[in-house]
Amino acid sequence: MIRVYAYVCGDILHYGHLRHLKNAKALGDKLIVGVLTDEAVMEKKPRPVVSFTERLALISELGCVDLAIPQEDYAPHNNVKHVGADILAESTSHSEKLLAYGKSLMKSLSGRMVVLPYYPEQSSTKIKEKIRRNEDE
Repeated sequence: MIRVYAYVCGDILHYGHLRHLKNAKALGDKLIVGVLTDEAVMEKKPRPVVSFTERLALISELGCVDLAIPQEDYAPHNNVKHVGADILAESTSHSEKLLAYGKSLMKSLSGRMVVLPYYPEQSSTKIKEKIRRNEDE
């Protein structure tokens, strides 16, 4: 069984999330998704609008997700080791430093990292900006 690990914030769930997770699922047999806690998200971005409990529940219900678990740090490395992932599904939206570390980690675990495309036209940030613009009109 090939275990794939992907991670998302999942704030304002949208089609980009679904595409990313379906692509990750296609890499193996079991998809484990880390849902970033509010604290993990705030290492890089503002606090999510949707609560962690709701985001975890929503991600858990997606058909392509076999298991959703909390991710306490923005970087997925502790969870990847904990679940024994064979593949780490990353995103082109992440920094070169994070991607390099993930690749190194997966090599040390005899696994591999796959970088999946990011869909910038579909993002929670853009949805929030659109809502704000409409409020200002």
